[in-house]
Amino acid sequence: MRILGVDPGLTRCGFGVIDTLPARKAAMVAVDVFRTPSADSVDLRLGSLAEAFDTWLDTHRPDVVAIERVFARNDVSTIMGTAQASGLTMGLAARRGIPVAMHTPSEVKAAITGSGRADKKQVTNMVTRILGLDAPPKPADAADALAIAICHSWRGALSAQSTPGMNKDLTERKGGGRQGSGLTRAQEQWARALRNAK
Repeated sequence: MRILGVDPGLTRCGFGVIDTLPARKAAMVAVDVFRTPSADSVDLRLGSLAEAFDTWLDTHRPDVVAIERVFARNDVSTIMGTAQASGLTMGLAARRGIPVAMHTPSEVKAAITGSGRADKKQVTNMVTRILGLDAPPKPADAADALAIAICHSWRGALSAQSTPGMNKDLTERKGGGRQGSGLTRAQEQWARALRNAK
């Protein structure tokens, strides 16, 4: 399985692609961090990010996209950009019928290091070791994107996917919230509210 991990951000968005191998091993395919100038307007920055992400989807053709789940924090400007980047990448993947999975930062850390409280250096060291890399991926956003992909390869079956099922197009999935859809209760309620609002 090929997994594209995304560490979402508007200023820096990390992309990391891995191929899963037998015996809980993985091979790195590609990794990079896409940057947008903070001086540009948000719409231009999101447009640039959309083009970059579409190129990654075209080039690497992932079976699933794994994204770090966004949590509310005190720094509103940062969390807004992260949420915008997260929503953008989710939407672009869903439009192509690519399943999307969300993983919390502590879930990723626990999967990679065995501790949900690991620091960035510990995560980077383990990513380097797991993938058999000669040097740690830099910057930290690149290592985080690979960590998210690895986490999904090891824990994906245990996590709720926001867009369940392989090769189902967006139109087929718009009915969300059906029995066995793989959505959480909150996602089912949200999908129901959207349908009722039409």
